[in-house]
Amino acid sequence: MTHLRSRARSVLLAAALIAGTVGTVGMTAACDGGTPTEPKGRASPKPTTTRNTVMWHEPASYVYTLTSTSQALAGRFRVTVRDGEVAEAIGLDEDSRRAVQQRPSDIPKIGDLMAMVEKAWQEQADTAEVEYATGGHPARITLDVDENAIDDEAEYVISGYEPGAG
Repeated sequence: MTHLRSRARSVLLAAALIAGTVGTVGMTAACDGGTPTEPKGRASPKPTTTRNTVMWHEPASYVYTLTSTSQALAGRFRVTVRDGEVAEAIGLDEDSRRAVQQRPSDIPKIGDLMAMVEKAWQEQADTAEVEYATGGHPARITLDVDENAIDDEAEYVISGYEPGAG
């Protein structure tokens, strides 16, 4: 996997990012089969880099598994994207079934997750990292707007990715 990292210290910018993403960040995730869990390579720009280039272009249709835990969204989800929109999200455990039933619009496409990374780069979050799988798709996304803040961390692990499916 390729690993990109951006770190900058800016309390004001971090507060702005928190204000814009409350309720959508704060996920911690673990991998299931299909995507290697260990990073295969790393590339780290200088700590003050404010913007990096996304190395992946989202296809119009694909499926993937997102396993996450946070106050906002918890559980394992199998997500189907068609024509650039989430067409179906299936909760694979009790927490995720509840989330799909109560807040189906909160289930992200990979492109939504990457947009959060780009915003974090622009606003100089303390941590905005993307690890890419050997096939080129994002496999892990880690965000931490302000390393001194509590509950603003987010980690999204993408596995079982199948482009063109759905």
